[in-house]
Amino acid sequence: MPATNKIDIRSLDLSQLQQHFIAMQEPAYRAKQVYQWLWEKSARSFAEMSNLPKDLRAKLDAQYAINVVEVNKSQISNDHTIKNAFRLYDGNIVEGVLIPMDDRMTACVSSQVGCSLTCKFCATGYMDRKRNLNADEIYDQVVLIDQQAKKNYNAPLTNIVYMGMGEPLLNYANVLKSIERITAPDGLNMSYKRITVSTAGISKMIKKLGDDGVKFNLALSLHAANDKKRNEIMPINEHNSLKALAESLKYYFAKTKNPVTYEYIVFNHFNDEIEDAMELAKFCKHVPCKVNLIEYNPIQFADFINAEGDKIDAFSNYLKSQGITTNIRRSRGKDIDAACGQLAVKES
Repeated sequence: MPATNKIDIRSLDLSQLQQHFIAMQEPAYRAKQVYQWLWEKSARSFAEMSNLPKDLRAKLDAQYAINVVEVNKSQISNDHTIKNAFRLYDGNIVEGVLIPMDDRMTACVSSQVGCSLTCKFCATGYMDRKRNLNADEIYDQVVLIDQQAKKNYNAPLTNIVYMGMGEPLLNYANVLKSIERITAPDGLNMSYKRITVSTAGISKMIKKLGDDGVKFNLALSLHAANDKKRNEIMPINEHNSLKALAESLKYYFAKTKNPVTYEYIVFNHFNDEIEDAMELAKFCKHVPCKVNLIEYNPIQFADFINAEGDKIDAFSNYLKSQGITTNIRRSRGKDIDAACGQLAVKES
């Protein structure tokens, strides 16, 4: 557990950090050196900051904390996916996943401890939401998964998806700050275009993304283009109807000119008929988009099962016949509960 009287140094931006150094009667340029250690070099202790005087490192260690995230446990799937249980500074656990493919290395990161949205098909939805993650805790997941990619597969991360535990748009400020640090030249210097934030659909926050002119990719977990069906599996839809979502997406696209990705899990005998595909195709007309059809990954709390392969193929072919770019996403890491919708901490 952290010392409660210490300041989380990564909660300070550079200007604030410089003010702290001036108050300590230290040169302001030292703040920039520390900032570089924290965000470019991902330092996990003040002792690592070798270009600082020893007395300054001791002073920093006495007053400030670097609340690092630790890998508590890792599991490697038969398909080489790696699932991590990350221990946070306060003892909470979140999960993050490295998904290696021939042409990319993707980190799937969490944004909250648990989730408040109670989606019926998602294991995280059966957990309580304990708290939001801080920006540095999201950043640390990326750093640790990047290290795993290099160590295990001799390749750096190429992509980041905010599709782990939690609803990113309910932790808006910290998610955007984490992306700023991940993409900044004085941070990890990754491209915005390699980052995707996935939301269950919060209309007013999608509009805020537009107002803020974000450059990363947006994915909407849709799973039904019919309010009755969507209400049944995603209670959030009761206050964020498809009409409201369509309006917010139009607003978002008008502001950013970024196309949207719709994620659609195809459930057996629920949303797998051509009629469902027709409803989805109609929804796709609101803004430029593509569709990812996702294989369902069973969880112990729910009795949904994946649609039959021929149904998924027919669904995909119909969307393609309507001119909609459509991909069928096969599950990764299912044998270690690391696949989409399976993340739920099973240990304390």
